[in-house]
Amino acid sequence: MKSMLARRTVRATILVCSLAVAPGVFAQDNAGPPDNDDTLTIGAAAAIVPTYEGSDDYRIIPGPAIRGKISGHNFYTRQSAFYFDLIPEKPGNNLDLSLGVAAGTRFSRTRGIKDPQVKLLGKLDTPIELGGFVGIAKTGVITSDYDTIGVRVSYLRDVANAHDSYVIQPAFEYGTPLSQSLYVGFDVSADYVGSSYARYYYSVSPAGTAASGLATYDLDKGWKNISTTVLANYALSGDLRTGWSVFATGSYSKMLGEFKRSPIVRDAGSANQWFGALGVAYTF
Repeated sequence: MKSMLARRTVRATILVCSLAVAPGVFAQDNAGPPDNDDTLTIGAAAAIVPTYEGSDDYRIIPGPAIRGKISGHNFYTRQSAFYFDLIPEKPGNNLDLSLGVAAGTRFSRTRGIKDPQVKLLGKLDTPIELGGFVGIAKTGVITSDYDTIGVRVSYLRDVANAHDSYVIQPAFEYGTPLSQSLYVGFDVSADYVGSSYARYYYSVSPAGTAASGLATYDLDKGWKNISTTVLANYALSGDLRTGWSVFATGSYSKMLGEFKRSPIVRDAGSANQWFGALGVAYTF
């Protein structure tokens, strides 16, 4: 019973994390009841996000999401990507290994640009990213039989010839239910990006300088940012394993190194990135 409560509580609240559009919002793969019943959670959020990675302008966008399990295989949306775990979860096992596939996109500088100089650089194409992830998570570690701690690394590569590069994201994740109706958690992650990604989103060509007035700038692959996220989820039904829940989540991300020195960030935006979301979810 403890194992079931822990895992189903985590499953319900992980959706909350995936609804948020901020980087680093965690989505663990050990979520789900030990009997491997098929499950489904759907939800929606209103999120406030920068207009592009490195912007100091913000906008409000919707954040629909879905998460579930079929035949022991967990699947979920996270930001604008979909993840499917190829390793079925073993009933009653508190140590969970994950290895899966992922597909998604990103919308930085593809629409909604407010800064006049960055807007003059022109809109960018939307990438289609394919890849995978690997991770390990343990339930019942620090505070109780119900808390979960995990590490995960994901890899996504553009196959649509937009940024034509890759993003590697390691993450550390922790969450715990404080009661059957309240869950809290946090996540720390970082993004390492390839050279083409770095130049596509953060360089300024001589032609771009002539058009926008931003200084010419070029950069290479490296650590783009580090992020931390906190969240709280409250079950209106009194039980996080089923029914309606409401949540709030917030994230702070810091641009790093050559990325924060890009004129697109330093002069037209900010190295300090804030994210927030409020939403509702329903677990069947």
